[in-house]
Amino acid sequence: MRLELAIQDLKLSNQSQDPGAKEGHLEVLLDCSLLACVAGSLGRIWHLAVAVSLGGILLLGGLNNLLVLLLFAKFPVIRTPLNLLLLNLSLSDLLACLLGTSFGFASSLRGRWLFGEAGCRWYGVANVLFGIVSLVSLSILSYERYMTVLRKPSKSMTSSYSRSFLCIGGTWLYSLSWTLPPLFIWSSFGPQKPGESCSVTWFPKTASNFSYIICLFIFCLIFPLVALTYCYGRILQIIRKQASRFPVKAVQRREQRILFMVVTMVTCYFLCWVPYGIVVLITVFGKPGTVTPLISIVPSILAKASTIVNPILYVLLNKQVSTFAGCHHGPLSQL
Repeated sequence: MRLELAIQDLKLSNQSQDPGAKEGHLEVLLDCSLLACVAGSLGRIWHLAVAVSLGGILLLGGLNNLLVLLLFAKFPVIRTPLNLLLLNLSLSDLLACLLGTSFGFASSLRGRWLFGEAGCRWYGVANVLFGIVSLVSLSILSYERYMTVLRKPSKSMTSSYSRSFLCIGGTWLYSLSWTLPPLFIWSSFGPQKPGESCSVTWFPKTASNFSYIICLFIFCLIFPLVALTYCYGRILQIIRKQASRFPVKAVQRREQRILFMVVTMVTCYFLCWVPYGIVVLITVFGKPGTVTPLISIVPSILAKASTIVNPILYVLLNKQVSTFAGCHHGPLSQL
């Protein structure tokens, strides 16, 4: 509604201007209708709040993941085939901060999108590409840990460096296969409601958009979530069986630590990614206006916050990594 009123006001003002001024206002009108007019829907205070949130994510996520890369560069002994998955996860999260979150942070400071149509497409590509790489890497990591607990290295996808590199390459190819279609033939990238970010275009409600969003939701969010939940759930069951056979305090403490690890990892996954998927589905399939700009921006920030959580949860609290880094051995470092 505000977008329509803004366009009507600009049209009325164009009619009372001289030709030169009219041409300038027309350019503003086109830019406004494409990217910026909806920016006023949040209000200046909320734009600043979003900017502070994104700035914190950019700073902490960038530093945490950069620290991980430096640790892998300094200590070759931790570059095991399995840990290369962790390195890949931190690399994708760092790129998401530098090449994605930074654009949103700058735009939030000004309360509108600053980088034009080409920048909007790039922002959408970066967020989808690095987000899927992160989600798939987490699900593969859960499977590898499950195989470790089962003591079945033959079924592991990272039993050697060659297989690990193939696995990492597969995560990027899989992500690209879902990221590139909106640039050409299937759906598209465009501005989002708050006016300071871009992603997959949820409107208009066409068959192309519907089919792409459903497939993206199933194959890039639900499948990794199911795999992660199943693998960590099975790990917990196995540890509980072992604890029942050996009812000693050491085994019970180990069970409690692993329970904490499983609950924490699955909960963080849910909090960071599931709200975003739910809001997208409501936006696309629900009644117009159900999801306000403020509601739509919160899940997006939570998803970006995963770049802070992942390096802490999966790398810096990893027992092997923390040993060389001199870090505290937390309860999550047991796997």
